[in-house]
Amino acid sequence: MGAAPPSPTPKPVETREAEIAREAYAFLYPLVIMDVTRRQALQRGGSSLAAPVNTFHHSPAFPRGDFKAVVRPNFDTLYSSAWLDLGNGPVLLSIGDTKNRYYMLPLYDAWTDTFAIPGSETLPAGKTAKFAITGPGWQGILPAGVERIDAPTRFVWIIGRIQTNGVSDYPVVHQIQKALTLAPLDPAKPAPLASDAPVDLTLPPVALVNRLSATEFYETALRLMVDNPPHLVDQAQVARLGLIGLRAARDFRFAGLSSAAQAALADAKTQGPARILRYAGRNGQQRNGWRLNTLSVGTYGADYDQRAAVALVGLGANRPTDSIYPSTSVDRDGKALSGQEHYVVRFKVGELPPARAFWSLTAYTPEGYTEPNAIDRYAVGDRDALSFNPDGSLDLLLQNDDPGADRRANWLPVPRGPFNLSLRIYRPAPSALEGDWPPPAIERTIQK
Repeated sequence: MGAAPPSPTPKPVETREAEIAREAYAFLYPLVIMDVTRRQALQRGGSSLAAPVNTFHHSPAFPRGDFKAVVRPNFDTLYSSAWLDLGNGPVLLSIGDTKNRYYMLPLYDAWTDTFAIPGSETLPAGKTAKFAITGPGWQGILPAGVERIDAPTRFVWIIGRIQTNGVSDYPVVHQIQKALTLAPLDPAKPAPLASDAPVDLTLPPVALVNRLSATEFYETALRLMVDNPPHLVDQAQVARLGLIGLRAARDFRFAGLSSAAQAALADAKTQGPARILRYAGRNGQQRNGWRLNTLSVGTYGADYDQRAAVALVGLGANRPTDSIYPSTSVDRDGKALSGQEHYVVRFKVGELPPARAFWSLTAYTPEGYTEPNAIDRYAVGDRDALSFNPDGSLDLLLQNDDPGADRRANWLPVPRGPFNLSLRIYRPAPSALEGDWPPPAIERTIQK
């Protein structure tokens, strides 16, 4: 008889340090990438891309076709964004006349959770309002007519979005933006003076976080936790981090951990980005070639892998009840989309995207950017003068070359090479949130 086949090599047993280190990286990643994003923005403060702390930066126009400051820019709303530092006391947010326009001002804490969303969904149409955004532990009396919003962390990001119906609509939106203001509750206590170390402005935050050493990553996170405490639901996870010496402290030193903990945390830092990206790639449901994630976004509870995945691929994402973004990079046959082909997406009668606000479709390169085109069009949607078929259905043409004057109204120019699509649906109906309505598959057509 021949020799028995060798027994399979057993998988090594994961040490406690390694297990907790994996959890620690996913748990802390959103806090660190938010901080890097904040520091970049404030370092640019006063430029065309950002404003100083506790001040709105109002985007005056849609991005240009060659815009590359952020990935997957939208062409539905103009942004009004601000980074708040509540270290010296509350900040007053004033909302003026919004002219019955759809808008939202989600407030994100330092861990990327959404904790308040003033906007047209929560305020009566046309009503002006004042809010005091207060930091952890603040106690005091607010002026009459000012509503309190308790922020769980010292640092807060406001990413305001105002519905914008094309370039001709800019003047109306600019008036709304001017009516959005921020000011200290106590004028004698302006925002704390900046003490952040300089950060590279040439790379996106994801790349900068990836380049941090293990020492830099964990020391940044544990020091941030002092003024930006975890949520109550995080107590069990925080206790587990403490088992290997990870505890919030302004003087936290990575070198003070055991050698086993340092090695495990360094390995988790090295492997973490790819692991989070794999998780993000498996996330959500897939139908007709489109991937849709309506799981916890914006309010994560103890789902730390989901929170890290959203921070990595879609920092500042809206809650699904406010907007969803089905995406695809393949046609009906599962073949990769290419600008060398012609495609159509056909919405049957009664099957347009179920948006209670508005919807649009945008094409991006694999890197997440738009590509300049001859008609300077980067999205098509329900606010465009689309041409419907005689039976009431709607065909959107997806191709790089101009289909001709008679079909140009429904044409979305796509990049010359590989591309992908994002369908933005604002205020999605339950049919979209619950998966009863999937976007139609992308059909490849015969070029004439």
